[in-house]
Amino acid sequence: MQPFRIFRITAIAEAFSWTGLLVGMYLKHVTETTEAGVWLFGRLHGALFVAYLVATLWVARAERWSPWRTLFGLAASIPPLTTLIFERWVARRRESPADSVAATA
Repeated sequence: MQPFRIFRITAIAEAFSWTGLLVGMYLKHVTETTEAGVWLFGRLHGALFVAYLVATLWVARAERWSPWRTLFGLAASIPPLTTLIFERWVARRRESPADSVAATA
């Protein structure tokens, strides 16, 4: 698989796991009904957080991102759902395959 595809998948999955963890924290601390959401999504989010960081570094190297773009990509993993915003931003600014073919012709 291409590095950018893996990056996209992990960015989306990390955001969904954040959402699950936030819902789990609400159920645990506000409604005091269950701790299962925090137990499940805490583990899932931890794994996806690390996967997102690795995928970000991989795509940054493969696509020769600037240090600033790489830093913003890594920082996007901290606030909830920001990986989605960063992934969309990068996807819009990526050079399309048609652009690279036209540039070499």
